[in-house]
Amino acid sequence: MTMNKGGQGACADSGLDAAEALFHSLSDGTRLAIVRRLARGEARVTDLVDQLGLAQSTVSKHVSCLRDCGLVEGRPEGRQVFYSLSRPELITLLAAAETLLAATGNAVALCPTYGTDGVR
Repeated sequence: MTMNKGGQGACADSGLDAAEALFHSLSDGTRLAIVRRLARGEARVTDLVDQLGLAQSTVSKHVSCLRDCGLVEGRPEGRQVFYSLSRPELITLLAAAETLLAATGNAVALCPTYGTDGVR
């Protein structure tokens, strides 16, 4: 993030749009659960359905979104596709988020706007 040329103190968009898209892609609970599961190793959609207890269409839709965002990749094997995280940095990001949540005592959950009881 950089200051704009006018010196008004506003942040320029350089890199912010991409960061916003990244965090938005991880803001859905289902997508985050899929990413957390894939951080442990590759899985097929059927594995994710069984392990997350979600409908196949829901899992497929969210895996497709994560794939379109470049966060997940598929490895075809016969008629099956095994999905995995495309970048190991995503595991680092998740670990950093867990560290931050532990350090703040999960205070973000109390946020009146985005917290677990807030209106979304």
